[in-house]
Amino acid sequence: MHFDLTDLRLVVQVAEAQSLTAGAQRAHLSTAAVSARIKALEGQLNTRLFYRSSQGVEPTPAGEALLRHARAILRQVERVKSDFADAGTGDSGHLRIFANTTAVTEFMPEVLADFLAARPGVTIDLQERLTRDIVRGVLDGTADLGILGIMVGVELPSRLATLPFGRDRLVLAMPAGHPLATAEQVTYADALDYPQVTLHAGSTLFDYLQRQALAFGKPLTVRTQVFGFEAACRMIEAGVGVGILPESCALRYRQSMQLAVRRLEDAWAYRERSLLLRDIDVLPRFAQDLLVRLVGPEALAAAAERTVDAP
Repeated sequence: MHFDLTDLRLVVQVAEAQSLTAGAQRAHLSTAAVSARIKALEGQLNTRLFYRSSQGVEPTPAGEALLRHARAILRQVERVKSDFADAGTGDSGHLRIFANTTAVTEFMPEVLADFLAARPGVTIDLQERLTRDIVRGVLDGTADLGILGIMVGVELPSRLATLPFGRDRLVLAMPAGHPLATAEQVTYADALDYPQVTLHAGSTLFDYLQRQALAFGKPLTVRTQVFGFEAACRMIEAGVGVGILPESCALRYRQSMQLAVRRLEDAWAYRERSLLLRDIDVLPRFAQDLLVRLVGPEALAAAAERTVDAP
């Protein structure tokens, strides 16, 4: 049995693109060449790797198994290349991060701007994803790192390492003079009595708030949906509705806008900001430098001791 790194990369590229044609474009090969290599690989392994249909392709169970191995091998190859690139500086390579809305729009752009400016050989793909997709992506190797806000009572797979690096909680932002601004306590159930300004459908926060509203048995009356917290705060300031935002974000915009901000008393409104990863040791050196920048060297060293390799 023989297959090379090109075969493994093709398996990953085709699976992620869900298309032979799109996978071939990513690999800068012809569709016919990619199809031939996949068929040859299936012949060597004596199993089918992809289901093919008019809508595209998707991995079979055997394909999913090979995909996990391929991603692990390619990550290790990147680690070796990183360790020996640029005379040992480790400042070359690629990293994919799945993150929640707060990370993507609030603090990671600033962190990555400084980090990447000092490392011209590094590229980072930062994608906004729902919490369940962040966890799944790190588990199956689609993402190298995950960033999410872990709510009270939420448990993550034991195969993953978590590195806490800050706390935040959700608050209700409303126009100055709103009736809830002077209420003794404010809960999400109280906020649901008013029209809502929310982030776009598909954002982590909107998905989570929808589920909480359903648990309360009250409708989530969406007045408008926007992309980004600044746009949400401008709508709230104008009196369009009220909105649930991270406290750090709401307090910052309150400095320049006429907003009232109240903490939600709900237990689930508290969030532990955390990094999620499978195995610290296989990350390239520049990725470990990024972890140190976010969580500090002590937390990284402690997490390295707790990390358990996924089967």
